[in-house]
Amino acid sequence: MRIIAGSAGGRPLKAPPDGLRPTMDRVRAAIFSSLGDRVPEARVLDLFAGSGGMGIEALSRGSESAVFVDENERCVRCIRENLRMAKVEGVVQAMDAYRFLDLYTEEATFDLIFADPPYSKKQGDTDHSAMLSSSLKLAAALKPDGLFVLERQSGGPALVDSVFEILRSKRYGGSEVLYLARK
Repeated sequence: MRIIAGSAGGRPLKAPPDGLRPTMDRVRAAIFSSLGDRVPEARVLDLFAGSGGMGIEALSRGSESAVFVDENERCVRCIRENLRMAKVEGVVQAMDAYRFLDLYTEEATFDLIFADPPYSKKQGDTDHSAMLSSSLKLAAALKPDGLFVLERQSGGPALVDSVFEILRSKRYGGSEVLYLARK
């Protein structure tokens, strides 16, 4: 894993703890290529941040600020180490993403929100895609012209009760990236 472009382009990123699935470099490159001019000076939120790769890529490409949220303490240490290695600064919150949204987000704060939550592997697992896409707090935290980029398992169920509209989607192997805007 490495930072694709910008001030820290080419620098390696430490991988998150075993068992976690970071966004592949080619997927991250495609996402940021499609975001283009939205990235410079953006205020970014990286939920289920893992290694922090999405937010760090945004900072490397000129985003104004980034907040990283992950409840796994090993991921939090990984994000802090990656921020140091990339020589960029961000705010790291060690807590559950939904708790963060409930307690610490203000209305119309973020231009870009990234989320790469764990995939549902078996019956009864939390469907984070459905929970995030129906979160009024998440929608409120996004600026009216902002974009929510959600990575989920390919072929996932339709997003019913979503407070976002799907602008486009793109599949990369077992992953699907949804580009969502507030309704």
